[in-house]
Amino acid sequence: MLDLRRRQFLTLLGGAAAAWPLGARAQQAALPVVGFLGAPSAGPYERYVAAVHQGLKEVGYIEHQNVAMEYRWADGQYDRLPALAADLISRRAAVIVPIGGAPATVAAKAATSTIPIVFNLGADPIGLGLVTNLNRPGGNITGIAMMNLEIETKRLELLHELAPASTSVAVLLNPSNAQAQTQEREAQAAAPVIGRKVLILKAATEREIESAFATLVREQAGALLVGADTFFNRQAILFVVLTARHAIPTIYPFKSSVDAGGLMSYGTSLLDAYRQTGVYAGRVLKGEKPGDLPIVQPTKFELVVNLKTARAVGIAIPPTLLARADEVIE
Repeated sequence: MLDLRRRQFLTLLGGAAAAWPLGARAQQAALPVVGFLGAPSAGPYERYVAAVHQGLKEVGYIEHQNVAMEYRWADGQYDRLPALAADLISRRAAVIVPIGGAPATVAAKAATSTIPIVFNLGADPIGLGLVTNLNRPGGNITGIAMMNLEIETKRLELLHELAPASTSVAVLLNPSNAQAQTQEREAQAAAPVIGRKVLILKAATEREIESAFATLVREQAGALLVGADTFFNRQAILFVVLTARHAIPTIYPFKSSVDAGGLMSYGTSLLDAYRQTGVYAGRVLKGEKPGDLPIVQPTKFELVVNLKTARAVGIAIPPTLLARADEVIE
């Protein structure tokens, strides 16, 4: 009798367990879906995804309550992005949020001309052919344009101030990135402004990054500018190790690299830009047309210096540079 009751209990429990996910799935299916199309791996971008969630929350959308999320990550393999974008479309995403800049945004735009896309770019969306007008982008796309490429000259000037004796500066780019050619043109155009030779180096793998550093040392470049790229962001520790080994003054586009031990960064706040991306995604969910939402251009740029790293590798930071820094990591 006891065994019979036990079997009846387990049967009831199993039926309830099976029924709950079905109900949960039905409820989830009724919610609008925000599809995250990530060029990088998920781990390093957790806080940026959280910032998108915060932006969505600010306009009234909370995951599992009134909005569902679908995540697709390419793990730095940009050739996977078209298939991942197609999968999000098959899941009937109400809006697609590319994560990781140009590679994911270009893939999303190529995949759909109807599903709204809210991007966060470090490049000029007009230059990438995504829109024709920043104030009225038209079509199914809008977002945040941090214009990190537009300030490459400023970064090179900061490097020159940091290493005034250097006669050449290396610029490292990822050739797999959709904005690599634009980055290269910007860097070359800045060379006459700073009066220094610019050495363009390219890498799309860890081994190629190490090879690029070997070239940098052989060519006696006095400083390094790391281009804005999702794959490079994931390699923050490798950059810290290699720049420390060769005592190369280095500037990055994002503060996250300096938080990881990099020397210096100059650019917009990536966290705030992703928060604004979430706000725009929420506005689209509420019914606004992406083509009517002007592309947001941040106006504040932050200079961050890691003084602890500078001391460890024996690089002297000029007092005038420290005085202008928005944040100094001691």
